[in-house]
Amino acid sequence: MRVFVTGASGHVGSAVVPELLAAGHQVVGLARSDRSAAALTAAGAEAHRGDLDDLDGLASAAAAADGVIHLAFKHDAMFAGDFDSAVAADLRAVDALGDALAGTGKPLVTTSGTMLLAFAGLADAATEADALDAGPRIDAENAVVALAERGVRSSVVRLAPTVHSPLDHNGFIPTLVSIARSKGVSAYVGDGANRWPAVHTLDAARLYRLALESAPAGSRLHAVDDEGITFRQIAEGIGRGLDLPVVSVPPTEAEAHFGFLSAHAQADNPSASTLTRDLLGWKPVQPGLVDDLGQGHYFDAPATTRR
Repeated sequence: MRVFVTGASGHVGSAVVPELLAAGHQVVGLARSDRSAAALTAAGAEAHRGDLDDLDGLASAAAAADGVIHLAFKHDAMFAGDFDSAVAADLRAVDALGDALAGTGKPLVTTSGTMLLAFAGLADAATEADALDAGPRIDAENAVVALAERGVRSSVVRLAPTVHSPLDHNGFIPTLVSIARSKGVSAYVGDGANRWPAVHTLDAARLYRLALESAPAGSRLHAVDDEGITFRQIAEGIGRGLDLPVVSVPPTEAEAHFGFLSAHAQADNPSASTLTRDLLGWKPVQPGLVDDLGQGHYFDAPATTRR
C-alpha cells in the first residue's frame, strides 16, 4: 500500500514510518523542511514538501495514495498559547484529506487524544465508545468518523497523553522533567491520585499500522497500555531520575508551578483500550511508563519544551 503520512518526521511519525516500511508498505511523508525531507529519505520513504496550510498539496498527495495517516499538528502554535489556530488548521487539513478520499473506500487514520475526555465527567475509565458532541479537536474527530458515510474507511486513534520512549523529546514527560529541573523539585498536585494513561511510542506506531490495514470505517481507537498511572507515581519516577525531592503543591499553586500544564497536571483521565485490542488484535509489548522512566533516557540530557 502506498501511504501518505503527515507528521512523518515527528515523534510518533518517526516510529510509524519504519513500522509501515517493515510491513512492506511504501511511504510518502509530508516534509516542511529540507531537514525533514532528508530524514524521510534516509529512512527509506519519499518526501512530499508542504505543510498543513497547503490544502491543495495535502489533497493531491492523499488522492495519489492508497491510504493516509494524519499525525501532524501545529504543536509549536499550541505550546506558544495559540491553541485555537492549531485546532482550526487541523480541522481544515482533515476536511481536505477527507474530501480527497471521499467515495474511494481508502483508509484515513487520524489522531486525537484521550485527554479530551478527561473533563467530560465520566464515571468510569474512558472507552472508545465515549464521544463528545463538539469542542476543540473533538470537531475534527467527529468529522473523521462521519467520513464513513462518504465512502472513506476512516478511523481515529486517541493517543494517551504520555506517549513515551527514547523518541519522545518534546511531549508531556520531557516537559515535566524540564519543569522539575528548573524548580528543583518534582511535584504533583494535592494527593496526586489523578491518573494518566500511557503508551509506548512503538506500540502506538503498530496500532496506526493495524488501523490503516483493517480498522472498520468510523472506528474510534485507544492507543493505551497503562490505563492510569497516578500523577504522583509519575512525579516520583521523575524525582528518582533527577535525584530531586518529590513534593505536593496545593491546587492554588498549580499554575505557578506547572504553567500551561496546570490543568492537565490535575486531570483524571483513566482510559481503557479493551475494544481496540479485541477489534484489531493489538497487544502492547513495550515497557510501561514507570519502567520506561526507570531506564534513564529521559534524564540523560536536559529536557526541552517546544517553542
